[in-house]
Amino acid sequence: MSTEIKAPVFPESVAEGTVATWHKQPGEACSRDELIVDIETDKVVLEVVAPADGVIEEILKGEGDTVESGEVVGTFKEGAAGESKPAAKDDGGKEEGKKEEATEQPSEETARSSGEAILSPAARKLAEENNVNPDAVKGTGKDGRVTKEDVQNHIDTAKSSGTTSAAEAKPAGDMPQVDLGSGERPEKRVPMTRLRASIAKRLVNAQQTAAMLTTFNEVNMGPVMELRKQYKESFEKRHGVKLGFMSFFTKAATEALKRFPAVNASIDGNDMVYHGYQDIGIAVSSDRGLVVPVVRDADALGLAGIEKKIVEYGTKAKEGKLGIDEMTGGTFTITNGGIFGSLISTPILNPPQTAILGMHKIQERPMAVNGKVEIQPMMYLALSYDHRMIDGKEAVQFLVAIKEMLEDPARILLDV
Repeated sequence: MSTEIKAPVFPESVAEGTVATWHKQPGEACSRDELIVDIETDKVVLEVVAPADGVIEEILKGEGDTVESGEVVGTFKEGAAGESKPAAKDDGGKEEGKKEEATEQPSEETARSSGEAILSPAARKLAEENNVNPDAVKGTGKDGRVTKEDVQNHIDTAKSSGTTSAAEAKPAGDMPQVDLGSGERPEKRVPMTRLRASIAKRLVNAQQTAAMLTTFNEVNMGPVMELRKQYKESFEKRHGVKLGFMSFFTKAATEALKRFPAVNASIDGNDMVYHGYQDIGIAVSSDRGLVVPVVRDADALGLAGIEKKIVEYGTKAKEGKLGIDEMTGGTFTITNGGIFGSLISTPILNPPQTAILGMHKIQERPMAVNGKVEIQPMMYLALSYDHRMIDGKEAVQFLVAIKEMLEDPARILLDV
């Protein structure tokens, strides 16, 4: 029985997508719910899985082809799992198909007899990407087969227990290496992904349409660092997540946004839209480009709730599993270039938002404190804002409010 393989139904904001990767080729066996093709849109990568056990019968849309919502990209033939690739029409092809079946089956039996783990293709790919030893993963699939979910659960467990390998601990923003080949002056032309092209278009549009200015200030991170040092162990023990700096900045931003509603607003044509809630976008760098998942109603969350959301979004961004609904509707954005070593920068607006806060590297510098020179951990803060909506006075006062709350964290609790 043949069934159609269709692209997922895209949200209204997404017009079309591109076939990114076929994980299975015609004739290859698939297990039910196994990943067979990735469809990349300008926001996220959507996964299409096998509807049942069987084989890919035909691919109608190759990698790089443009597809619309719900469009047929291939056909699938239901059958027994483990079915070999179909043989060619001539006799030689039939013999070749039989040989291939004969060589594939003993390898799995050999793996079972030797105690080696048997992985699905998707699980093997995920294990290789995260430097996971397959033999250390407990399989829950048929006949002890290790599934993609088993590998992911192993990675999550390793992270929570602090045994994450060096490869897994690699920052999500590390760009993949490009093989330029050999030669004296090698070059390689690679087409932009839809996500990176969309990012480029939005950033250029922001610079061309907004009256963008940036104001700077500096904050003494000593009080926050001392508070974090004092409570980080008990915080992690109680909440199961580490206490980072981003939650302090998010809480300070939400309180400042309440005092300066224009900074939390957006521009829609000739209208100014004020928001009575604080949905904070957290810029996250991934292999596919910059994405901005949104922490909804950040003012209603405590530090632990914010940290959990940030960890969740960071993991999803690394795996390319952020949903479109998780990246839309923010009212204000925070970006942290300091994790890569940036000392000062001018962040670009995330339309239709009217402001974005840039964090940077904490650098020890000599500062005048009560008439004496002391070494303090200082950070430059940058607020880029749309002058059409926000006056310079409001922007400066907003940034000063954040500075004061971070230098005296009790202000966040007391709302002063």
